[in-house]
Amino acid sequence: MNKDIAIEIQAILEKNKLEDLKRFIRKRQCLNITNTFFIYLFHLVQSSGILITSFATGSNNTTLIWVGVTLNIFASLIHIYEKTNNSILKKLMNDIKMIKDGTYIDEQEQIEIEGDNKGTNLSESNSTFNKTNNS
Repeated sequence: MNKDIAIEIQAILEKNKLEDLKRFIRKRQCLNITNTFFIYLFHLVQSSGILITSFATGSNNTTLIWVGVTLNIFASLIHIYEKTNNSILKKLMNDIKMIKDGTYIDEQEQIEIEGDNKGTNLSESNSTFNKTNNS
């Protein structure tokens, strides 16, 4: 009986690793596409901001100077999102390598609700759980 339980536990763990691997690969693909968009958008907005600021400075138009500065600030925010995505991509790649090497341990700090419970509020789930346990 204990051998059957150990085999079933191992099967569950292997299935979890496979599901994690598939999810990590989907996330990496999405983040790569998003980062490509962010890179092009960053260069477009930054170049526009520099061009507008330079033109406005030459024509002494303070309103346009502020528009250019605002565009450069927006470009900096885009760049921050790109760098954040890059760090997430590195973590996902590390997790994929660990799964491949057989050293992966699921240590996710975030809660992801998938399947039938999509859109379920975590506090609603907890309150429902507490109501059923207190009854």
